[in-house]
Parts: sequence; C-alpha cells; structure tokens
Amino acid sequence: MKITLKLFASLTDYLPVDAKYTNLVELDIAPETTIEQLVAQHRLPEKLVHLVLVNGHYIAPELRAMQTLKEGDVLAIWPPIAGG
Repeated sequence: MKITLKLFASLTDYLPVDAKYTNLVELDIAPETTIEQLVAQHRLPEKLVHLVLVNGHYIAPELRAMQTLKEGDVLAIWPPIAGG
C-alpha cells in the first residue's frame, strides 16, 4: 500500500537525495505497518522523532508502536526544534 512520508528540518538527511528538496517520499509499505516500524526501517534516530502527525493528527509517543498506517496516509515527522 502507498503512503507519503514527510520529514522536516534535520530529518531530511534521511530521505533519498532526490527527495531532500521536497521533504517527502512516496513509499510502498506492507499493510499493518506501524509508525514505530517505519521509523526503524528508515533508521531515524528515536531522539530525533519528536512531533509525529498522521494526516495532520498528532500521535503521542506511547501510541506509535500500535498506530498502523493505511493506504493514502501522510506521515509527517519533525525533530525537536530549538529557537529563540
């Protein structure tokens, strides 16, 4: 099934080279793949997976191991951002 993975800020380094400027990649994943599994498959450091949204809805850290993705979902992930 197809989903869209969007990575932001420093996480764009984990995207394929041709996707770094658009910050997204279309993925073909197995049904019932969880957010946690997808993060692990793409070797995203856990400490950098801070804000996670599926179709614009926040997914709390304790739910990411259980939350499965569905056809057409958009998974967006941001690292912690500091500023001032």
